[in-house]
Amino acid sequence: MKKKEYGFRAGGNGTKKNLQFVGVNGGYETTSSEETSGEDSSPEDLSDSEVEKKCDGPKSRQDQEIDPSCKAGHGVPKDTQNKGQEMEPVDEVSHPKAERYKPSEEFLDACQALSQHLPETETTTDQLLRQSVNTISQEWFRVSSRKLSSPAVVAAYLLEARRHPPRLLKLLVNLADRSGNTALHYSVSHSNFAIVKLLLGTGVCNVDHQNKAGYTPVMITPLASAETKEDMAVVWKLLREGNVNIQATQGGQTALMLGISHDREDMVQALLSCQADVNLQDHEGASALMLACRQGNVDLVRLLLAHPACNSSLTDKAGRTALSTVLNSPTHMEIAGLLRAHAEQGRPLGH
Repeated sequence: MKKKEYGFRAGGNGTKKNLQFVGVNGGYETTSSEETSGEDSSPEDLSDSEVEKKCDGPKSRQDQEIDPSCKAGHGVPKDTQNKGQEMEPVDEVSHPKAERYKPSEEFLDACQALSQHLPETETTTDQLLRQSVNTISQEWFRVSSRKLSSPAVVAAYLLEARRHPPRLLKLLVNLADRSGNTALHYSVSHSNFAIVKLLLGTGVCNVDHQNKAGYTPVMITPLASAETKEDMAVVWKLLREGNVNIQATQGGQTALMLGISHDREDMVQALLSCQADVNLQDHEGASALMLACRQGNVDLVRLLLAHPACNSSLTDKAGRTALSTVLNSPTHMEIAGLLRAHAEQGRPLGH
């Protein structure tokens, strides 16, 4: 049975095997450019030298990585642009070294202008203030939300924001593009955990911000690739700070369901440890256990059935249970046996 993609797609030609987040445009809805303002430009819309000049949009390169010509732009030293091998390690970004990366004069001027009118930014119709927000937004996404974004550069921008009233830092890290995605959404989707750590370290990052399809950074964490202990430590911090049980507005999927649909046992274990509700059901009535059964993943079925709260008798809107979805499949006999034993014992199965 074909598994649901839930608005995500496999990564491109990169060495990491993480799954890339494509936001609202990835199978749920598209947002008309007429409905958005310039400040909501996504990283894929921003060019290297001119903010007005757009790179090809996601529709024209749906199955590719971000165009290499869309590099880090204004305010970034030339020797750091488009060179992933020169990214600063996460343990260096808190050092004074970050000060050598200077944001553009336009960004600095916009911060200065906004710092005097922060309470008005969300409701103002003043053209100059809106332009200041637009300038900050475009440069911020350009330096923070690319696959090859540098933690040291992001640290420099956060340092600049901290020189102004606290509300400016909160505004910066929670800026959303036209699809409702923040820098945290993109950093998680690119498995750029050094930047995720920086954003969480501000103390004002909204980890439960939902994009236009209803996905939060926490929800897409199961699709990222945490390859080191340091990466996994950031994953744990993110999951603990956020609500792991938020459901997407379109479809009703949860982080746990996404982890299961992509066979991410490590992330499923982490989510269960962070109080993920094993019995939540999507808009079709499917539970995490039903999805694991459809996948034919015996290990995930065992893991879910071992959870004390797991209810294997839930039914979806078509009246199917986890057991009924596998009864007619000869390849799922082991799963059927586990479900029967769970139902008979009325308690979680051990491994």
